[in-house]
Amino acid sequence: MPDSFLTHTVNGEKHKIEQVIENHEEGIKLVLSQLTHPEYGVIKSFDEIGAIGHRLAHGGDKISEPTLIDENVINVLKEFTPLAPLHNPAEIVGVEACKKVLPDVPMVGVFDTAFNQTIPEKSIYVCNPHMNIYEKIWNKKNMVSTETSYKILFQKRVAEIMDKSLEDLKIVSCHLGQGASVCAINGGKAVDNSLGFTSLAGLPMGTRCGDIDPSIVTFLMKKENLTTEQMDKILNKQSGKLGISGVSFDDRDIEVAAEEGNARAKLAIDVFVYQVVGYIGRFAAQMNGVDVITFAGGIGENAIDVRKQICESLSFLGVKVDEDRNNCRGKEVEISTSNSKVKVFVVPTNEELMI
Repeated sequence: MPDSFLTHTVNGEKHKIEQVIENHEEGIKLVLSQLTHPEYGVIKSFDEIGAIGHRLAHGGDKISEPTLIDENVINVLKEFTPLAPLHNPAEIVGVEACKKVLPDVPMVGVFDTAFNQTIPEKSIYVCNPHMNIYEKIWNKKNMVSTETSYKILFQKRVAEIMDKSLEDLKIVSCHLGQGASVCAINGGKAVDNSLGFTSLAGLPMGTRCGDIDPSIVTFLMKKENLTTEQMDKILNKQSGKLGISGVSFDDRDIEVAAEEGNARAKLAIDVFVYQVVGYIGRFAAQMNGVDVITFAGGIGENAIDVRKQICESLSFLGVKVDEDRNNCRGKEVEISTSNSKVKVFVVPTNEELMI
């Protein structure tokens, strides 16, 4: 991994260490070396580490609560890898690397699929004639979400900021990053999510296609004589913003290209904004109203123009954005005007703290 780097903040000052890292074990050692750094470390030795928390994407219907990681948990991650092909394998590698470096420290997994347990069946069932097969593979425990982000954003922060009871709020959350999703939260409980059976559904992401007509899959496989593995790679690793822009999967690169006049890069941004607006409108309708819209994730927290475009497209809901307030990156702030019918906040995610 020649382009590896580690960034961390010490007393408000960001530091970046660029270093060639051969494997995940070396990466863990680099992180630990900064935690114990004699000048700005936060612990004196590894003996002070009481546990390691891992964010794990998909436990299916086997595991949803935070749990001690053992061989059974690893086997569950392997079992549900087809539903989270970009996440579960990498997370297993991370767990194994931590085991090698700190073999006696207990590890806990926090699963993304936990937050969706409250989503009603009407939100997750789709038309399918083979219900006997469908019911074997699909249930609300098999839906994916950025669960840890949603928990801390909405159950701990939004109600506090507004000085209101969470039970009285209808919230549409936009967690926008390389992985992106929109979640409808009514009274503190998830009632719908843009993601589906896997994280491939919903919004177009860095390399994932998002919602498409399923016939595209069979059409391309027949026309290009593709195997299922090749088609899976196209959908998960070569589509989304990378596929539309032809530039990069990174929004920062796409934004620069768009500013330089690259039409495909601009289209990638426009498609993303269009889809986010569509999901916000859909969830507002399904909850019969919306009180709050929040932005989090790398794009949600830092892409000023993207937030502005999304909000301006929601004026029919009474959303009004204050351009001065919106002109910020990476900090907690209300970006709606004082007379906006729907309050809009940027709330930086803190999944590590939640874990």
